[in-house]
Formats: sequence, structure tokens, C-alpha cells
Amino acid sequence: MYDIKALYEAASVEEAVALRTAHPDAVVIAGGSDVLIKMREGKLAGAELISIYGIDDLRGVSLEADGTLRIGSLTSFSHITKDPLIQKHLRVLGEAVDQVGGPQIRNIGTIGGNTCNGVTSADSASTLLAFDAVVELTGPDGVRRQPIREFYLRAGKVDLRPGEIQTAILIPGDSYRDTEGFYIKYAMRNAMDIATLGTSVNVRLSPDKQTVERCRVAFGVAGPVPMRAETAEQAAAGQPLTAELAETVARTVLEDIQPRDSWRAAKAFRQHIAVECTKRAFLEAARRAGGAV
Repeated sequence: MYDIKALYEAASVEEAVALRTAHPDAVVIAGGSDVLIKMREGKLAGAELISIYGIDDLRGVSLEADGTLRIGSLTSFSHITKDPLIQKHLRVLGEAVDQVGGPQIRNIGTIGGNTCNGVTSADSASTLLAFDAVVELTGPDGVRRQPIREFYLRAGKVDLRPGEIQTAILIPGDSYRDTEGFYIKYAMRNAMDIATLGTSVNVRLSPDKQTVERCRVAFGVAGPVPMRAETAEQAAAGQPLTAELAETVARTVLEDIQPRDSWRAAKAFRQHIAVECTKRAFLEAARRAGGAV
């Protein structure tokens, strides 16, 4: 069933980097929910695998001294959803990854695998983009950190350089403080389905809850890579919180997104649901932030 040439198991980040350097064509495997399916389909026949599953240092969520939320790349979706720090500071991310596949997939699937596979439909991607996430990568030259919006290069391709592995996802404190978000996954079925469109909106309100200080709108499957709707974000900034503003922000996303026709959905349909999902997510994020519309 699985045509594997060799399996190397790394016990540390340093060993994983050394194995990546020594075997540049090998495929990194963590939970295996993506890689093993591809192997079973014959797409990775005869591949060498580097397993990083045993590197426990890459698991868990912590809060750094400057308020940055650090999510180890091997943290499973289930653990992210249940983690107290995520529930307190970034519950929308826990809600987003709780919509990945079924319970078995969420128990083994990892945040690192979900981002490194480069697909625009990844349920974590739009929320991470909306919160200005930073990807931590460790390689032969040490550690580098890259904004997640630069990490996605094109459809199915991310900026992983020779010898590197992803070690963490970082959410800056300035991005999540006093901010609430909401994620909507539109899919043809209510479970075990890939998103036809993913919409993540977060809102920061003024102290009196009457004005939108900041808004972030991000999408999956609205283009070849996860993307932000910056024109819509600018339309919301500094404006009174009203139902009319929600309508304006929602319509404005059409100036930024680039959906396409596919067997899952027509471009026009994706544009339609992008507007509706943005409005609903904006209103719910504002409500969570203490606003009344």
C-alpha cells in the first residue's frame, strides 16, 4: 500500500535539519494525514520520509514575554482547540481548526502540516493571515522568521528553503489584544469536506464600542493562496460600527479577491458567498468584541 524507500526518524530539531540537508529530496512527515494519502494514491511512490513526529519540543502553545503566542508546529488541531491560551486569546483559531476533517484527522493533523502543504483551502490559513502570523523556520543557517503572507508563494508552494523545517507559528500580541474574530467555512457538506470558501474576520473596537479601530479580512480559496482583503479593511478602519458598514465592507472584498471557476464552485458563486460570509463574520466578530449593531 505504501511504497517507501526509506524512513528516517528525527529526535530533535537539529537532527531533522541534518537529515533534511543530507536527503534534500525526502518528504517531511508529521501527523501523516496529507503525506500518507498521497503515498497511497501513488503520488509519492518510492519516496524517502523524514519523520519529525517524535520531536516533543515542537508541541504545545505558550506565551512569550512580549505577549507573542507561540504554537509549536507539531501541535495537533485538537490540542489547539482545547488549549487554555488559545481559548483565552485567540478562540477563533481554535474554532477554525476544529472544522478540519473529522475527529481522527484533528487528533493527528498538525498546524505545521496544514500551513506547509501550501493549499489555499487550509482551515487555519485565513485566520493566521488575518492575525498577522509569523512562521518560524529552522535550517542550516539558524532560525528565520517570515510573515505568513510571504510564506505562501503560489498554489501548493511555500517558502521552505533547503534543509529547513517549520518549528512554530507566532501570533504577535499587538495582533490579538482587544480583538475578536469569527471564521466561516462554507462547504458543500457540514463535515469532512474541503472548504469551498473560508472567511476569517477580526475586529478591534474603540473603548466605547462605537467605532471600528481595526478590521482584518482574510480568505481561503478566494485566490491561488490565502489572501487578505486590504481594501475592505481600509473601508472599515475608523468608521462607526453600523449595519451599513458591514454591508460596505462585505461588498468591498470583491475589489481584492481572485476566485476562479472549478468543479467545486463557479467564480460568481464564490464571489457571492464571499460577500455574504464577510458580512456575517464581521457582525459576529463585532458582537464578540462588545459591539451592538
